[in-house]
This record gives sequence, C-alpha cells and structure tokens, in this order.
Amino acid sequence: MASRPAIVMPDAVAVVTGFLRAALKASGRPVPVVSRVPNPRPPEFVRVQRIGGVRQTPVSDRPRLDIHAWAETESAAHDLAALSRALLDQIPGVRDGVTVYGVSEVGGPMWLPDDQTSAPRYAFAVEIHMRGRAL
Repeated sequence: MASRPAIVMPDAVAVVTGFLRAALKASGRPVPVVSRVPNPRPPEFVRVQRIGGVRQTPVSDRPRLDIHAWAETESAAHDLAALSRALLDQIPGVRDGVTVYGVSEVGGPMWLPDDQTSAPRYAFAVEIHMRGRAL
C-alpha cells in the first residue's frame, strides 16, 4: 500500500495580509495590514488573525480568520472594514504561490471598539479555502 505524501498547509494569515496590503494600496487606501497590533499604533490599520478552521480535504485547509479594522472615527473604521471585506471577494486565484479556491463570510461586520483603548474598530470573520503543498 502506497502512502500519501505529507501535506503542509499554507500560512493563511501571511497569504491574506499580503493580498489585502496590496489590494488596499491599489484601491488608494495604503494602510498597514498586520497579524499583530503594532506598537505604536498607526491611526489606521487592519489586523488579520487566525481563530481556527479545519482541514477541508486531505490536501486543502479552510482557516477561519478575524479581520479587524481600526481608524480614527467609527465611520472611517466601518469604511476600512467594508473595503477590506469587498476586496477579499477577489482573493480566489494563485496568491504568493498558494491556490486560493474561495472565501466565505462567516460573520458580517460588527462594531467592536478596542477593549483596551476604546479606539474605533470594526470586525468581520471569513473562511478561506486554500490548497496545501506536498512535502
């Protein structure tokens, strides 16, 4: 019986932060897109954080990601989250060598002021279906 090759799943946060950084810049909104809250905090930024997810198939992953958008006003935070949400619809394809099959929203935008600073923030959650690579 032949064994299957080991499959390594991609770093979904790295793929999505890279995609969003470039897409936001191309849309005229060049804000930092990071995996951790920067110190010091810029006035506007987007954070992508993996909060779970499951292996979709033996060769693909379906990570669940929280996307948080901070800005100086509630309206600006909403608009940055809305733009990020719209841009993520364009992620299917090959991104940094990773095949991305699709994106599904699992939690729509919600007002979520920063619990430490009360800074304006909106958040939403997605699942991204992406292919792993054989070792």
